[in-house]
Amino acid sequence: MGKKKELIMYLVFGGLTTLINIIVYAVLESGFGVDYKLATTVAWVAAVVFAFITNKLFVFESKDTSARTSTREFVLFIFFRILSLGVDLGTMMLLIDVLSQDSLLSKIVANVVVVIFNYFASKYLIFAEKKEKEVEA
Repeated sequence: MGKKKELIMYLVFGGLTTLINIIVYAVLESGFGVDYKLATTVAWVAAVVFAFITNKLFVFESKDTSARTSTREFVLFIFFRILSLGVDLGTMMLLIDVLSQDSLLSKIVANVVVVIFNYFASKYLIFAEKKEKEVEA
């Protein structure tokens, strides 16, 4: 049940993270006329803050609050989210600038790719130390 619960929690909070990302993007891009690249970046920052908190506490249940572990998790989380920002922006540029697709539809497609990338990075690289300790116990 543990792995199933983790996946369900990731999908729930990943969905909420994606929703935050899309809403912030749409408000900035459509509501205020902000360039899609800047809107994507601001939406990414809002989503990353939400995602770190929910992934640490609810999805991967990393309860180790020591400075060393928390710093390690945060640095890795930010590093992989910066990589996923590149994936997000790259997908957006490909779909909008090269393939002339709708901006909001492109954002949704980009977020699907990013959610998959982030799950594997979080599970196997960012919060992996916790999983290794559970196996040893």
